Amino acid sequence: MRFAATLLMWLVTTLLLALALPTAWVQQHLVDEGGYAALAQKAAADPALQSAMASELTTQVGRLGTSVNTGTVSLVAATYTSGASFPGQFAQANRFAHRWLFTDSIRSSVDSQGRWVIDIAPMLSDVAFKETLADYDITVPTAVPIPLTDNAPAVLRPGALRLAGTYGPWVSVGLAVITGVFALFTLFVARSRGKMLVGLGVSALVVGAAGWAAIEFGRRRLNAVLDNSTGDIRRIADVLVNTAQDSMHQWLNISLVVGGGLVIIGVIVSLLVSLARST
Repeated sequence: MRFAATLLMWLVTTLLLALALPTAWVQQHLVDEGGYAALAQKAAADPALQSAMASELTTQVGRLGTSVNTGTVSLVAATYTSGASFPGQFAQANRFAHRWLFTDSIRSSVDSQGRWVIDIAPMLSDVAFKETLADYDITVPTAVPIPLTDNAPAVLRPGALRLAGTYGPWVSVGLAVITGVFALFTLFVARSRGKMLVGLGVSALVVGAAGWAAIEFGRRRLNAVLDNSTGDIRRIADVLVNTAQDSMHQWLNISLVVGGGLVIIGVIVSLLVSLARST
């Protein structure tokens, strides 16, 4: 009876960990505005994103003026995106898009066709563009929206993720606490603490490995959504997704390391207990 209870508790703990880990990552890096902005700022350091953003900025300047020297503007844009001010301004642009999606409070983040957009006017207003735009007698509008996707799914509509933004922190913390409580109960119920430490380590290893597999599967599905974007926007989205994927991998690696550590500790504890009983 005790073995069955221990096994049941271990299974529940493993399932809870499989839910708690990705939920905590999503809350910290996607649902939380500051976390998402930090992720975008980190992605902005990638040369591939800088190149794509420079190309997009060049395109938008060309639309604002009729006699623009594309080569000159392209050089200025490349200098700007590789400069110190770009990552912060790119993160700010993503903050506005995030608020629109999670709170529906930034109406300027959606165009007349209902597409999800980011406003790059602050970027074009940077001092790096000031002299060049003045030479072409271009005044930057208060908003320069560029669509992130032409055929946005329902999940990318104004305020579509409002509930996640409201209740996400509570769910994340709640799952973490419940997982910890069940892990302690599992250790308490188990006949052998050492073996159960090994079992909990195996849980962390299983969750980490399963997470890696789930990311690979999910990336294929996500690529289908990203196919709604083309050109420079698709290149930018790819870098953002890759940055997020690397961050998820780091969390899963921590799970694998902690799991391996628990297995080692559990084996050592079991050996020490066996030696103590034999003497």
